[in-house]
Amino acid sequence: MAMAVALHRESSSSSINKHLDNGKYVRYTAEQVEALERVYAECPKPSSMRRQQLIRECPILSNIEPKQIKVWFQNRRCREKQRKEASRLQTVNRKLTAMNRLLMEENDRLQKQVSQLVYENGYMRQQLQNASAATTDGSCESVVTTPQHPLRDANNPAGLLSIAEETLTEFLSKATGTAVDWVQMPGMKPGPDSVGIVAISHSGVAARACGLVSLEPTKIAEILKDRPSWFRDCRSLEVLTILPAGNGGTIELLYMQMYAPTTLAPARDFWTLRYTTSLEDGSLVVCERSLSDSGAGPNASAASQFVRAEMLPSGYLIRPCDGGGSIIHIVDHLDLEAWSVPEVLRPLYESSKVVAQKLTIAALRHIRQIAQESSGEVAYGLGRQPAVLRTFSQRLSRGFNDAINGFDDDGWSLMNCDGAEDVVVAVNSTKNMSTVANPAIALPLPGGILCVKASMLLRNVPPALLARFLREHRSEWADFNVDAYSAVSLKAGSYAFQGMRSTRFSGSQVIMPLGQTVEHEEMLEVIRLEGHPLSQEEAVLSRDIHLLQICSGVDENAVGACSELVFAPIDEMFPDDAPLLPSGFRIIPLDSKTCDTQDAIIAHRTLDLASSLEVGPAMNRASGDASPSICNGRSVLTIAFQFPFENHLQDNVATMARHYVRSVITSVQRVAMAIAPSGLSTHMGPKLSPGSPEALTLSQWISQSYSYHLGTELLRSDCQSGDSVLKQLWHHPDAILCCSLKSLPVFTFANQAGLDMLETTLVALQDITLDKIFDESGRKALCSDFSKMMQQGFAYLPPGLCISTMGRHISYEQAIAWKVFAEENTVHCLAFSFVNWSFV
Repeated sequence: MAMAVALHRESSSSSINKHLDNGKYVRYTAEQVEALERVYAECPKPSSMRRQQLIRECPILSNIEPKQIKVWFQNRRCREKQRKEASRLQTVNRKLTAMNRLLMEENDRLQKQVSQLVYENGYMRQQLQNASAATTDGSCESVVTTPQHPLRDANNPAGLLSIAEETLTEFLSKATGTAVDWVQMPGMKPGPDSVGIVAISHSGVAARACGLVSLEPTKIAEILKDRPSWFRDCRSLEVLTILPAGNGGTIELLYMQMYAPTTLAPARDFWTLRYTTSLEDGSLVVCERSLSDSGAGPNASAASQFVRAEMLPSGYLIRPCDGGGSIIHIVDHLDLEAWSVPEVLRPLYESSKVVAQKLTIAALRHIRQIAQESSGEVAYGLGRQPAVLRTFSQRLSRGFNDAINGFDDDGWSLMNCDGAEDVVVAVNSTKNMSTVANPAIALPLPGGILCVKASMLLRNVPPALLARFLREHRSEWADFNVDAYSAVSLKAGSYAFQGMRSTRFSGSQVIMPLGQTVEHEEMLEVIRLEGHPLSQEEAVLSRDIHLLQICSGVDENAVGACSELVFAPIDEMFPDDAPLLPSGFRIIPLDSKTCDTQDAIIAHRTLDLASSLEVGPAMNRASGDASPSICNGRSVLTIAFQFPFENHLQDNVATMARHYVRSVITSVQRVAMAIAPSGLSTHMGPKLSPGSPEALTLSQWISQSYSYHLGTELLRSDCQSGDSVLKQLWHHPDAILCCSLKSLPVFTFANQAGLDMLETTLVALQDITLDKIFDESGRKALCSDFSKMMQQGFAYLPPGLCISTMGRHISYEQAIAWKVFAEENTVHCLAFSFVNWSFV
């Protein structure tokens, strides 16, 4: 009996243990883990059938329940997510630590600067009290003066070393000391997600940037010393002499040529000494300064088209960080000889903001871009490697700069003018011409290239807004047949001008993004222009045109940045070695003072739309200044278009090219007049269009209708005035959009969050229909609730996904739709609010 009881207990215990084993953690052998890891690498989330198949295919897993296999994959995904999150937090912590270190150093520098200013103030007071003393020179600028060094030092290694050491001292005093009175760059807000701490000088043309980069110092120095790879205005950089220096350093003599940004001024060149060395604390320094004698350089005859500029002690201080990465200090201090350009352009050559954007910030952004590409954080379209796409951008920019400058040593020469001086026509009859240095992919031409270019002054036209309009509304200024001529010529390798076939341009352009820089200041994209032949004989032929395009400077917050739209016809196969013939636009702000805020409502009339509402974000978000203002600065627009030709048809192509570019200029001038802010009150813009409410009234209608339908307030109840309602609506965290009540609803207004969500602008918003932003399930939900919304005035849409204009998916927790009532309870439009939206 006792034995039976014991057997029963043992059997029960075994059954219980077996039951518990099914639900508790299983210890896997090394072979089992290896097999599971192989499957996880292929498919991190296998289906039930795949897990059962795994058990059948791997005998070593046969003793494990399918449920345990599922738990293992869940735990593995969880561990991977935790690892990535831990890595991300460590990276953020390193960034915050480094930024804190930079801020502490900046605070120390400012304290020293305060002490120095107090001392100088006391000294000046003492001088003013000595009225009987002779008036002394009042120049007390803190910019370090750079003594000129005789050319004989260039032939003397000891003299060169002395200049190098002096350059190092002066550069370090600017990078970390008080040699320059640095002030924060307008519009640049420091923080862990910013490009860095950027400052400019009011005395002299100088800029400084400090930032954290996840690369080693030697790699950063190697990248930055290759200036043509990241500085778009650098035409060439020749290292003529390399001498060893102490501490393993080197001294180099360099000759650099810079492009001119417009057709109105000559290009610049530099004759400099560059010193690379290491400091006692392990920091790496690359500093540079100009040598004297304006005639020095490798080729005096080639330099005849250049004005010799001066580089005062500048360079890079790169310090290694604990845990990897580096802190970099960049200083650029130039004298661009502004006296040699027309007076209207001198602000461009005397602006520290322009130097900061073109040179200093560009250097910091480039190494951050390389760092993120190396870590795999950057994703690009069409399966292209980042380096290949970056090369395309550089080739487009370089080819456009070559066209604008038209250097003699590139084979350019001016054609006889037809009496009108509004455009300049240059011709290049070089047999092998390409925008790259590799002759293997040069473009063989039986004739040559003809370039028509012009520059003009614009007033009261924001460069970023004009660039966006030219990009998004190509049909307003471009001729499809001219694009087709260039595209077909490049594809066929024949440059005969046999008359352009008539093709009807559908007006539709499809923008296919390839990639963008880390801070989205430049976009690379392929544009497909859809065309249709007018004759049935050609109906079988594809008339679509493909353009490779870069667009930059569309951020109105970037003070001192120029805006560009450069494009070139390209084969639809888009080969890596495709020849490029770039044309485009460059808009450069000239005034040193820009609008600090643009919270006012500005109506920008367009040519193909009745009107559109533009509410610009504050230029300096850190300031918190919400006072509205209208920017009334000047800018210079440079246009350059290139056309291939055969020798015997050069005159025909030249006539066509002149006519076309003049028509483009006329169209752009009309666009500029249409989008320029009007001279009305700075507190309220003109009406949106006939029959449309003013911006302030529309915002009140949206808020009041929301309260009427839903019984709650959309905005804070303490805002009474119209402009206060408008500002709250504009800065509301939820994406708020309005669309028309038509058979095909089109968006008419969006707040800042709405524009960010759709990745568009108010100018382009009216090209977007309501159905295009929802996926299939979202459209079904909208259709099912539409009748309910029209009956009761509002509807709640369930969580779902929508799509931006760039093709990115957006999730939202809830969407609310309501009717917006106008005067006399007439329905003016429909409003949508997307709550807690984010990119997937």
